Order: sequence, then C-alpha cells, then structure tokens
Amino acid sequence: MTKLDDLIEDVLTHENQTLSGHSVEPGYFAQAKGLFRGPLGWVMWLVYIMQILAFAAAAFSFWQMLIVPESVMAVRWGVGAVLLFLFTISGKSFMGSHLEANRILREVKRLELRLSMMEAAKASDSVGEPK
Repeated sequence: MTKLDDLIEDVLTHENQTLSGHSVEPGYFAQAKGLFRGPLGWVMWLVYIMQILAFAAAAFSFWQMLIVPESVMAVRWGVGAVLLFLFTISGKSFMGSHLEANRILREVKRLELRLSMMEAAKASDSVGEPK
C-alpha cells in the first residue's frame, strides 16, 4: 500500500467510528414498529385495524362459502372473501411502501450527516492553512 492508501484508510476508519451509531440498520420488527409513530402513526393504526377486520370478515366469508348449500350463494360468499383478502393485501402493500420510504429517508440522513462531517473537516483544515 502507498502512503495515500494508508491515509484514505485512516480517514474512512475514523468516519466509520464516528458514524457507527448512525450506520446500524434497525431490524425488521423495529422498522415495522416505527411505522406506528410519527405524524402518520394514526393512519398506520387505522390501516392496520382495517386489515385485521377485513381479514376476519374474509375468513368468515370463506367459511360461509364452504358451508352454504346453494352454489349461487357460495359464489357470492367467495367473491366477498376474495375482495376482502385483496383489501388486506393492499393494506399490507401500503404499509410496506411506507416502510421502504422510511429506509430511504434514513439513508439520505446518513448521507447528509456524512457530507456535513466532510464540510466540517474541510473547514477545520482550511482554518489552519496560511493564505
């Protein structure tokens, strides 16, 4: 390795130690729990409760489809079950897109922090240099 490579490695090691508290990606459950906080927390709670109700209604509709003797009623119950299951899936998709948006926002904040640290280091280096 050259002296420049050693210098770059030292700087990156120092940055990684400084950013170590900010660079740890939270686990899935911590990220999912984070959806229910913040300014959109009430929306996520509402979507989650509606998903639970829709799933329960879909399970009931599916059960009714299996036990009803007439085929026309079985088709009606089946269509209702499918629509309610689709509603449940769309709610999960909605929450998943917000989960991904939160991950992207965390990465942008990490980049902003890294850029501000680089600017601060540049400013402190330029203060000591004679003009």
